[in-house]
Amino acid sequence: MGKKVELLDVDSKKIMEEVRKAASPPEEVEHWVTIYVMGKPYKVPAGLTIMKALEYAGYRYIRGAGCRAGFCGACATIYRKRGEYRFRTALACQTTVEDGMYLAQIPFVPANKATYDLDKVEPSPTVLLEYYPEIARCISCNTCTKACPQELDVMYYVQAGIRGDIKRVAELSFDCIQCGLCTLRCPAEIQHYHMAQFARRLYGKYMLPKSPWLTKRLKEIESGMYEKGYEILRKMLEEEPERFKELYINRVREKEEKRINPLELEGED
Repeated sequence: MGKKVELLDVDSKKIMEEVRKAASPPEEVEHWVTIYVMGKPYKVPAGLTIMKALEYAGYRYIRGAGCRAGFCGACATIYRKRGEYRFRTALACQTTVEDGMYLAQIPFVPANKATYDLDKVEPSPTVLLEYYPEIARCISCNTCTKACPQELDVMYYVQAGIRGDIKRVAELSFDCIQCGLCTLRCPAEIQHYHMAQFARRLYGKYMLPKSPWLTKRLKEIESGMYEKGYEILRKMLEEEPERFKELYINRVREKEEKRINPLELEGED
């Protein structure tokens, strides 16, 4: 059993063993770094991500990990390098360890989240301020943008929210992974990521043009029309992963500017 850190609920013991097997034997490691977890030093191979380094050191995740690929935002981390005054933010699954890192995991940020019924909310110019009035406290310090591991223009979408530009908030925050590091560092105590999620929901429900193909495609899926094709793709993924990857990359996607007016489809099969 590895030491427990309040970090995820998966078979992380197995993952920890795989990390150690994948790492070079200690006698073959050329470069080592020392990291500090909750103030305690650990010597780990250079080149590991923070997440893998913690597992190499013997910590078993029970919270604070999910996709392990930079998409879920569960592994938010703050750290400080030895000799520096500055706090830094990162995702543990994407950031490589450096010598002298003092690490702490942030598996959850206790930010306030507005309660609303999206079917009863009007996408008015003041709606974001009504549900998240604290955005008006923004002092434009840009600390939120600097803290974002996705390199989003967080301060700019907060300013767009103050102006009531729901579309702009949704566009600028589209790649938000809800890690909460922006809120954690904000001196004005703004819930940036919750406000942005609210804006994206409003934009998706009331403002984003609807694809004329969506209803048709859902009916086709429900009818079982693609079951055979799905089996072909599943087999390809298992036996020819590179071919599957190429097929995915080169897939044809509908472009918003070429969407067809649903009225033009009348009479078509």
